[in-house]
Amino acid sequence: MSLCALGWAEEFRPDGIAANCLWPATAIYTAAMEMLGGGSGIKDQCRSPDIMSDAAYAILTRDSHKATGYFYIDEAVLKEEGITDFSPYSYNKCMSVS
Repeated sequence: MSLCALGWAEEFRPDGIAANCLWPATAIYTAAMEMLGGGSGIKDQCRSPDIMSDAAYAILTRDSHKATGYFYIDEAVLKEEGITDFSPYSYNKCMSVS
């Protein structure tokens, strides 16, 4: 997929369409993590999917002519946006908020 993003970034750059990759810095909790990762206790070691959605939003709102062809890490993107406290993205903390 990475090479596809690089190719698409160059192909669509003249049209102002960006192509990037976004990777998590740590494990993101999903049902698959519970099934493959050792049961419900795995949640304590994971972040919620919210960190990826927030990072994706930050990328999508950037100038598509400049922000294309990059391989982003969720934490790095959010740090660029001024977010340095990642504790709200802890899966159990995020899920306990009503």
